[in-house]
Amino acid sequence: MTVADAPIPTVLVIYTGGTLGMVPGPEGLVPGRDIEARLRRALAALPPARQASLPAFEVLETETPIDSSSATPRDWQALAAQVARCHRRHAGIVILHGTDTLAWTASSLAFQLLGIDRPVILTGAMKPLEAEESDAVANVEDALRFAVTPRLQEVAICFAGRLLRGCRTRKWQTHGADAFVSPNQPVLGERVDQEVVLYPARGLADHQRGAPRFELPDYTTLGAGGVVRLALWPGLQAWQVEAWLTDERVRGAVLEVWGGGNLPDDPALVGALARASGEGKLLAALSQCPHGAVAFGGYAAGQGLSDAGVLSAEDMTPEATFTKLVHLLAQPLEETERRRRFLTPLVGER
Repeated sequence: MTVADAPIPTVLVIYTGGTLGMVPGPEGLVPGRDIEARLRRALAALPPARQASLPAFEVLETETPIDSSSATPRDWQALAAQVARCHRRHAGIVILHGTDTLAWTASSLAFQLLGIDRPVILTGAMKPLEAEESDAVANVEDALRFAVTPRLQEVAICFAGRLLRGCRTRKWQTHGADAFVSPNQPVLGERVDQEVVLYPARGLADHQRGAPRFELPDYTTLGAGGVVRLALWPGLQAWQVEAWLTDERVRGAVLEVWGGGNLPDDPALVGALARASGEGKLLAALSQCPHGAVAFGGYAAGQGLSDAGVLSAEDMTPEATFTKLVHLLAQPLEETERRRRFLTPLVGER
């Protein structure tokens, strides 16, 4: 086969739902269908030179597009399995997703698709594709261009002209077009003068590639509330924590603590955490502050977390912490190995 005869690298676009594809319904916006025709029609309105430079793409619609606020760990599992089945036939994958839980899905995919050797780009929009002044076309255009960048070998989010590591990203605004931020990780790339640029030495391929394999465990048992999220508040009582953690269905918890890792000075609260940890439940603490990391022991008030067997999430996002707990608890691992893996960077999440 000559170079001229080589197949053109294509991008697979997977449509899961979200605002980007929504259409007006009797009670407001609802997930729409026929996304391929609508997407091609919107991209055809771009200037000819930009149209010509877009990569070829195919579109796959999930069976039932959803509002992302209804997404569950089972949906993350199904999406990862879809990418695993299709990725080798394409230069990259673009996933169209609702913005509300986009960062959660991106984090989960990062852990399930360990060692991915091509781009998996999630994007969406704050306004529907056909809406006036919609951001949808620009986000899709940028995502398609990043998806054929061989040096990008990880799960990322493309939004408002910026490329962010998927497991380092949070939705930060409810209405602004630049809705996503990466509090403790520099952007991986940006759109510059209608070209997409990857910044050197920031991508996962330049640092830590993680295990060279996919991990696609069954999330079914975790999808019914196996991991919970608890944020501390002034006046929190031990019985309130126990009400969550003593339930046998709960196998792990994200604890959002104060500052650099502080708890109330309450032996009963520390005892409740210690009992849960002693039962093999995986507890991880991160700061309620979006920037910076927890560091147990900096204050006496934080020593109780370490004494109770709580793991430090350092500067991970709540989304990455939660999805990593789900991912590890879904696997048949010994408790010591599960704890070790949580504390080990797997996909640049910490």
